[in-house]
Amino acid sequence: MVLVITEPIKSQSKTVCVIGAGPSGLVSARELKKEGHKVVVMEQNHDVGGQWLYQPNVDEEDTLGKTKTLKVHSSVYSSLRLASPREVMGFSDFPFIAKEGRDSRRFPGHEELWLYLKDFCQVFGLREMIRFNVRVEFVGMVNEDDDDDDVKKWMVKSVKKSGEVMEEVFDAVVVASGHYSYPRLPTIKGMDLWKRKQLHSHIYRVPEPFCDEVVVVVGCSMSGQDISIELVEVAKEVHLSTKSLDIPPGLSKVIEKHQNLHLHPQIESLEEDGRVIFEDGSCIVADTILYCTGYEYKFPFLESKGRVEIDDNRVGPLFEHTFSPSLSPFLSFVGIPRKLIGFPFFESQAKWIAKLLSGKTSLPSSDQMMQSISDFYLGREADGIPKRNTHDIADFNYSDKYADYIGFPHLEEWRKVLCLSAILNSIENLETYRDSWDDDDLLQETLQDPYFTQLSIPSV
Repeated sequence: MVLVITEPIKSQSKTVCVIGAGPSGLVSARELKKEGHKVVVMEQNHDVGGQWLYQPNVDEEDTLGKTKTLKVHSSVYSSLRLASPREVMGFSDFPFIAKEGRDSRRFPGHEELWLYLKDFCQVFGLREMIRFNVRVEFVGMVNEDDDDDDVKKWMVKSVKKSGEVMEEVFDAVVVASGHYSYPRLPTIKGMDLWKRKQLHSHIYRVPEPFCDEVVVVVGCSMSGQDISIELVEVAKEVHLSTKSLDIPPGLSKVIEKHQNLHLHPQIESLEEDGRVIFEDGSCIVADTILYCTGYEYKFPFLESKGRVEIDDNRVGPLFEHTFSPSLSPFLSFVGIPRKLIGFPFFESQAKWIAKLLSGKTSLPSSDQMMQSISDFYLGREADGIPKRNTHDIADFNYSDKYADYIGFPHLEEWRKVLCLSAILNSIENLETYRDSWDDDDLLQETLQDPYFTQLSIPSV
């Protein structure tokens, strides 16, 4: 499909509200600032980082996250280490390098990435744009019936921690609020009647509360595997329930190593007496069920009059996972796609949005964007990809295609190769891949790239 670009909008500075000060929100703020826009970032927590701002206290959160508004944003657990090597993760002009006195491991703990984001914030002077401890309650069009697309404005209602309510009008809103907070739960017969402990991994932090328990971990995602490996050291038994018993070699090695770690198919039903019955007819009595079943996209503050909706975890319609055809470029989303090298991609999204709002580029027509979205949906369906996985990309080429919209550099070949190498190593060596790898020659060659040797990174 050939997309015809319409004339750019009139170049001028816009007032822009960015919702969230995590990685996608911070890089959005930087790019908008560089383009001369007036930016306000609203962040519900006391510091930057989004998911990477660790929140150890989860006592006030609903164990299954069934409330409209969550009290805890981060789903990071205490022992979490990055699944990708640090060298592939940095923004295009700000390498994620090891610093003296900090966690210098190639796959560091979560705090190191949070500190990287704090450094990024400080170096580029972003903190002055951020309002902390402010929760966005409502975002809606001020002039929704106005046919003049060039004058759409947005009402943003926010609440300070003190309870003070603010209502402000912005030219544009960038939603960068993340999507790893609201639990996605399975539907299991008897789930509502099971009286013992049930929780989602959103509020899992440390293994000690599960000491000597029989724990069922539902879901074989990265967090499900990580948490199961951690729990076997303290729990009496850990039973991992998964959709497919055809598991990666690395997980098989872990199960063979630990006598108290058992693999099961999906759960058939939960019984009031504590029994957990699996689809193969096997049964155990459990103390706790821990759901590592992923997260829902939710934007409880957004009122778009049906122009952006969530259907089985598909946010849409969105052109290139970023723009609502009928509301672009004044409403945009950064950070929705999953299973890609995140930070450089968020940066390319932010650059596109910033240049659109300043008039340096334009989008295809609304009809063309809708046709592109329809073609994308049909392609995913033809490939057998469920609707709930619409935003799972798993394709380096997509990042390059996206970059071409604004002339952003393609992903460096070394990023792709090192990322793929880590994935393959994790499949084979689940317990050890973060500390032992066989791509050291490539790593040393990569570290001689101008990205690491010539970029001038201010000291923090």
